[in-house]
Parts: sequence; C-alpha cells; structure tokens
Amino acid sequence: MKELEAIQFVHGQLLNAPNFPAFKTGDTIVVTYRIVEGDKTREQDFRGDVIQIKGHGLTRTFTVRKMSHGVGVERIFAYSNPNIATVQVVKRGRVRRARLFYLRGLVGKKARIKELKRYNATTGEGQA
Repeated sequence: MKELEAIQFVHGQLLNAPNFPAFKTGDTIVVTYRIVEGDKTREQDFRGDVIQIKGHGLTRTFTVRKMSHGVGVERIFAYSNPNIATVQVVKRGRVRRARLFYLRGLVGKKARIKELKRYNATTGEGQA
C-alpha cells in the first residue's frame, strides 16, 4: 500500500493541474499550441472534434480530429504538456460512445456530430 501512496505523491508533485475547461468526447474544441522554431515561438490553433480521452494522471491524453482540405488529421495532446496555451470549447456534441473512431470512415454530412441541446427549466426553452 505504501508503494501506491508513493506513486500518487510523485504524480501529484509532477503533474501541473491544467486549467482546461471541462470537455468530453464529441465536443468541438480549439487547442492553442505553442510551437518553438529556432529561437522564436508562436501559437497555432488546432480546431477539431475530440474523438477519445484516455489514461489518467501523468499519462492522460486526448485526441482531436479535424478535416484539412479533405484529409482527416488527428493529433494527440497530453494534458500535462506545458506547450498547450489554452483549450476552448466551441460546441458540445451529443454522442453515445467514448471512442469515435467510426468517424474515420464517414464522409460529408454523415461525419457531423450533432450539437447537444440543453433544456432550461426556468424559461422553458432549449439553448445551444
């Protein structure tokens, strides 16, 4: 039991808790990533759908997929990566699975993820 506590202590010390908003599989997010080129640094946005979240602690990662000129591009980001400047949730998706690998085989409108509509009980209307 002491080994498990030691591992959890080390993970707690090494892992900088990221200040990301809560997002889940199916959400459309924009990841602003710092890129170092020689002695210059710049920030680049990667906008796409979260197709999976896996791992925990230091090894937790999320995969974002986007379409770029008709070609699917996927990128895996680690939660503990210090080069991630910000994560912004653009749209909440309504999905019934934790892994959306089936999107790789779909084209056009079939590859879309429906937006999650929330019902507001006080006003009686739905909102996006």
